[in-house]
Amino acid sequence: MRTELININGMEFKVRIKTQNRRNIRTTIRKKSINISIPRFLPREEIFKKVEEMKAWAKKEILENPQKFKKEPIKNYYDNQEISLGSEKYILKIEYLNKTGSSARIEGDSIFLSISSNLTEIQKNRHISTLISRCLARKNLPEIRKRIEELNNTHFKKEIKKVFLKYNQSNWGSCSSKGNINVSTRLLFAPLPVQDYLFIHELAHLIESNHSEKFWKLVEKAMPDYREKQNWLKENGGNCSF
Repeated sequence: MRTELININGMEFKVRIKTQNRRNIRTTIRKKSINISIPRFLPREEIFKKVEEMKAWAKKEILENPQKFKKEPIKNYYDNQEISLGSEKYILKIEYLNKTGSSARIEGDSIFLSISSNLTEIQKNRHISTLISRCLARKNLPEIRKRIEELNNTHFKKEIKKVFLKYNQSNWGSCSSKGNINVSTRLLFAPLPVQDYLFIHELAHLIESNHSEKFWKLVEKAMPDYREKQNWLKENGGNCSF
């Protein structure tokens, strides 16, 4: 693996370049890194050309959507705080105890959190953020899986292995080569039609692994007004976080 550092609009990214036994080129942008996977069989000159193309694409994405890749500030949480996810509202019940671990559970419209008092304030808020996300993932996963399966049966009819709902801050979702659909719990803050767009987006990757013209035609066929949902995520995505 080869690595290099680049600075884009004041943000530093580590570029990781890997050659793998794969058929296509894959580039992902994280909060602090750009990961480029290149087919091993390509000639050296072609690899260099594709890497430069992918770096240019990543730079364009970051410059056009700086808020998407900017590191989010850590939220502060307090007892009896209300949080909203779409039409659902929850009250946080937080207690701090002299113990090593932290835990959480949902009862009705309350989320009860038992947090270790042997942590810094930043660590406490990170624990709370992670635990809230996990609780809501467990509660919402069955419904999310059902909706993804319904959209798949209606528009794509491809095999889905598993559906995961977890707190991924670097993207809204992904589709693995094994047929697994991954969805970030951040999407729970979005309206249902926007969620459906993301599900359709990832399901389309079961047919087209890249963002080719053919891929976007699949998305548009399933959801003609998908660009409206894209714009919602671009405009409001920065507020969708735990």
